Amino acid sequence: MSAASVLSIRDLTIDIGRPLVRGVSLELEPGRIHGLAGESGSGKTLTALAVLGLLPRQARAGGSITLGGEELLGMPRRALNRIRGRRVAMVFQDPSASLHPQLPVGRQLTDHMRVHLGLRGDAARNRAVELLETVQVPNPAEALKRYPHQFSGGQRQRIAIACALACDPEVLLADEPTTALDVTVQAGILRLLRDLASERELAVLLVTHDLGVMSAIADEVMVMKDGQVVERADRATLFRSPQHEYTRKLLAALPGSRIEEDGNE
Repeated sequence: MSAASVLSIRDLTIDIGRPLVRGVSLELEPGRIHGLAGESGSGKTLTALAVLGLLPRQARAGGSITLGGEELLGMPRRALNRIRGRRVAMVFQDPSASLHPQLPVGRQLTDHMRVHLGLRGDAARNRAVELLETVQVPNPAEALKRYPHQFSGGQRQRIAIACALACDPEVLLADEPTTALDVTVQAGILRLLRDLASERELAVLLVTHDLGVMSAIADEVMVMKDGQVVERADRATLFRSPQHEYTRKLLAALPGSRIEEDGNE
């Protein structure tokens, strides 16, 4: 692991009777957004899930994943549970599935704090309000009393991000966080992730099939195909002069309307 990185993945392999991920390596640094792009089935989501030990039961992972020098692969579940949500958090594609439909937003935010930080009562509630303010959910004190279905898709994703930030993690894994949203709302979520990474020195791994999303936010981009990394470069270099034919095809498939960095939600 380099001196500046907080999370290091080295020669990661994942198989489930056949190889799904082969030899993936990357370093996540505080304050930077690392993009992992590719089509469905390329292995990008499996790579992110491996960090938290969330692979399917029949999957086998090899290589090394270290957080602050501590090996995560093979870590006992109880020890890993102390890291999940505390030091490494994840935002999933569909907030309607990741947020509990029968629990108010305030309960879902404060449960994380109670488990990992020991916060209860007014201390937890005040922090929950601050988190909703941070992710720009309107009327945060009232929002705590409401249920996920009472919010728009973009607001639900902001709430899911607030839940992920509840315990000040070092690393945020974002798996297709804008896929279900329209282009204008996507831009607002991407701007939020960019600001959070910068302001909180948060290391972000952004997983997406959409290179248009990467063009708006990623500092560095890795492109995966058939479980392997076929290209990696900083954002400007990759979009200016892609080297791999697969990357060029992905760029050519982008629709005419691209996510603009300065778009409004």
